[in-house]
Amino acid sequence: MADSNRKPSLVTRVAQALHFVEAETGAVTPAIQPAATYARDENYAVRQPYWYRRDGSQTTAQAEAVIAELEGAKDALLFSSGMSACTAIIEHLPTGAHVVAPKVMYHGVRAQLQNYAAKGRLVLSDYTAGNLDELAAAVRPGETALVWVETPNNPNWEVTDIAAAAEIAHAAGAKLMTDCTGTPPSMTRALDFGADFSFHSATKYLGGHSDVTAGVLSVRETGDFWDEIALIRKLQGTVLQSFDAWLLIRGMRTLFLRVEKACKNAMAVAQHFDGHPLVETVLYPGLPHDPGHAVAKRQTDGQFGGMMSIITRGTEQTAIDVARFCEVFYPATSLGGVESLIEHRKTVSGEGFPVHPRLLRLSIGIEDADDLIYDLEQALSRAQGLA
Repeated sequence: MADSNRKPSLVTRVAQALHFVEAETGAVTPAIQPAATYARDENYAVRQPYWYRRDGSQTTAQAEAVIAELEGAKDALLFSSGMSACTAIIEHLPTGAHVVAPKVMYHGVRAQLQNYAAKGRLVLSDYTAGNLDELAAAVRPGETALVWVETPNNPNWEVTDIAAAAEIAHAAGAKLMTDCTGTPPSMTRALDFGADFSFHSATKYLGGHSDVTAGVLSVRETGDFWDEIALIRKLQGTVLQSFDAWLLIRGMRTLFLRVEKACKNAMAVAQHFDGHPLVETVLYPGLPHDPGHAVAKRQTDGQFGGMMSIITRGTEQTAIDVARFCEVFYPATSLGGVESLIEHRKTVSGEGFPVHPRLLRLSIGIEDADDLIYDLEQALSRAQGLA
């Protein structure tokens, strides 16, 4: 017997962009709405929440609706980049607000936090990623406004227990902001674990094709603070444009398929090089001996993600040469696309960033896993002068 209350799964809803059908034509693909100006109706009332391009668009609103569904969020706001989304969160804080953030995190956000602290806009305390004791010690009850968690943490992939971090933040009267870009909402829904804000660089897994730059904030509950963040986006002109929103919708429709394949490939690569004679360490939460394995398994529904790092044997130049000698991996900086990338992290993040000089960050794509393994094998051999 048919169940009239049955709702299609999240996989189905996202694959169909929320079962989108264009009313006038029946099109199943959302259109690109390029307008910057919108006419009011016959009563001189605005027709939609967006009445000028800096407020949004039909296409951007559809992309936000898909992400809100993915995240289980009350609302979502799309920005023209991940950095603009993160900056809006920082900007909405009152002057002198106390913020707690990891010592090692995405270097652009870390630099922005330090810049605001240097100007007296906020007070910054830090903790070692994944260390809940340090996090709890850094929080100031009644003073801390925002706790920032990046998990898994770039580029060493330490895992932070989101539910435990939320408990610590909320007990102090603070909001919890999570950056789970490395494990997108097809596997980690941070709001379900108690986060107040969920951030993703939508450039990465959500878009998935290395052809759009975007950032998104999703929220568990709305309020005046959320209206202020939306106003910051409007006044700074950082709303995601329609064509990029259309690309993002196109990417999200295959999110579950892409991520499942990337995770399987990453596990195969990690297992192959774990204990390899030319590799000192494999950093991947999917390996059972990884310190964050148990928490990562719970937070990612056992998928663990497509991001990993290896620390090569030899010298810093050896690591750089491995990246140079790869023929399938692209020597490029980003993550979450269908193609696999390799980067020497110290070269990218600079001398002031605490990263191992022989660390190579790998974004594992959806290629044949055997090709990826062979490519790293031959590059490691060449870099060590063995081939």
